[in-house]
Amino acid sequence: MEAIDFESAIIEWRGPAPFLFAAIPDEHVGALRHAAMTASYGWGVVPVARVGATQFTTSLFPRDGGYLLAIKLAVQRAEGVGPGDRVAVSLRVGRDGKC
Repeated sequence: MEAIDFESAIIEWRGPAPFLFAAIPDEHVGALRHAAMTASYGWGVVPVARVGATQFTTSLFPRDGGYLLAIKLAVQRAEGVGPGDRVAVSLRVGRDGKC
Protein backbone atom coordinates (compact mmCIF):
# COMPACT_ATOMS: atom_id res chain seq x y z
CA MET A 1 0.00 0.00 0.00
CA GLU A 2 1.16 3.52 -0.77
CA ALA A 3 1.69 5.86 2.14
CA ILE A 4 -1.33 7.97 3.07
CA ASP A 5 -0.44 11.56 3.91
CA PHE A 6 -2.80 14.01 5.57
CA GLU A 7 -3.11 16.69 8.24
CA SER A 8 -5.33 16.25 11.25
CA ALA A 9 -6.04 17.96 14.55
CA ILE A 10 -5.07 16.02 17.66
CA ILE A 11 -8.09 15.15 19.75
CA GLU A 12 -8.51 13.72 23.23
CA TRP A 13 -10.73 10.68 23.60
CA ARG A 14 -11.35 8.82 26.81
CA GLY A 15 -10.22 5.34 25.99
CA PRO A 16 -7.03 3.35 26.14
CA ALA A 17 -3.83 5.28 26.87
CA PRO A 18 -2.33 7.51 25.43
CA PHE A 19 -5.71 9.29 25.14
CA LEU A 20 -4.62 11.48 22.19
CA PHE A 21 -5.50 10.61 18.61
CA ALA A 22 -5.53 11.98 15.07
CA ALA A 23 -8.74 11.31 13.16
CA ILE A 24 -8.23 9.75 9.73
CA PRO A 25 -9.95 11.92 7.07
CA ASP A 26 -13.01 10.27 5.52
CA GLU A 27 -11.44 10.11 2.05
CA HIS A 28 -8.82 7.61 3.31
CA VAL A 29 -11.07 5.30 5.35
CA GLY A 30 -12.02 3.01 2.44
CA ALA A 31 -8.40 2.46 1.38
CA LEU A 32 -7.36 1.76 4.96
CA ARG A 33 -10.23 -0.66 5.50
CA HIS A 34 -9.28 -2.51 2.31
CA ALA A 35 -5.55 -2.67 3.19
CA ALA A 36 -6.31 -3.80 6.74
CA MET A 37 -8.07 -6.93 5.40
CA THR A 38 -4.67 -8.49 4.69
CA ALA A 39 -2.50 -6.75 7.29
CA SER A 40 -4.87 -6.80 10.23
CA TYR A 41 -4.55 -8.66 13.48
CA GLY A 42 -8.33 -8.92 13.35
CA TRP A 43 -9.39 -5.26 13.61
CA GLY A 44 -6.85 -3.22 11.64
CA VAL A 45 -3.29 -2.22 12.41
CA VAL A 46 -1.02 0.55 11.20
CA PRO A 47 2.42 -0.77 12.09
CA VAL A 48 4.25 2.27 10.71
CA ALA A 49 3.24 5.89 11.07
CA ARG A 50 4.96 9.25 11.12
CA VAL A 51 3.90 12.49 12.74
CA GLY A 52 6.11 15.37 11.71
CA ALA A 53 9.65 13.99 11.80
CA THR A 54 8.93 11.22 14.32
CA GLN A 55 8.46 7.71 12.94
CA PHE A 56 6.76 5.22 15.26
CA THR A 57 4.60 2.11 15.37
CA THR A 58 0.99 2.39 16.47
CA SER A 59 -2.52 1.08 15.84
CA LEU A 60 -5.75 2.34 14.40
CA PHE A 61 -8.85 2.32 16.57
CA PRO A 62 -12.19 1.94 14.76
CA ARG A 63 -14.52 4.77 15.80
CA ASP A 64 -17.88 5.89 14.38
CA GLY A 65 -17.28 4.30 10.95
CA GLY A 66 -13.76 5.74 10.65
CA TYR A 67 -10.44 5.35 12.40
CA LEU A 68 -8.48 7.16 15.07
CA LEU A 69 -4.68 6.99 14.98
CA ALA A 70 -3.18 6.69 18.47
CA ILE A 71 -0.47 9.32 19.06
CA LYS A 72 1.93 7.88 21.62
CA LEU A 73 3.17 9.98 24.52
CA ALA A 74 6.76 9.76 23.24
CA VAL A 75 5.61 11.21 19.90
CA GLN A 76 3.61 13.95 21.62
CA ARG A 77 6.75 14.96 23.51
CA ALA A 78 9.13 14.64 20.55
CA GLU A 79 6.89 16.79 18.34
CA GLY A 80 5.77 19.15 21.11
CA VAL A 81 2.09 18.62 20.29
CA GLY A 82 -1.10 18.30 22.28
CA PRO A 83 -4.89 18.50 21.92
CA GLY A 84 -6.01 20.92 19.21
CA ASP A 85 -2.64 21.04 17.43
CA ARG A 86 -2.62 20.13 13.74
CA VAL A 87 -0.09 17.51 12.72
CA ALA A 88 1.19 16.14 9.41
CA VAL A 89 0.72 12.36 9.34
CA SER A 90 2.11 9.74 6.99
CA LEU A 91 1.04 6.14 7.47
CA ARG A 92 1.08 2.81 5.74
CA VAL A 93 -0.83 -0.37 6.55
CA GLY A 94 1.40 -3.41 6.57
CA ARG A 95 3.94 -5.17 8.68
CA ASP A 96 7.09 -4.28 6.78
CA GLY A 97 7.05 -0.92 4.99
CA LYS A 98 8.29 2.44 6.16
CA CYS A 99 6.80 5.85 5.48
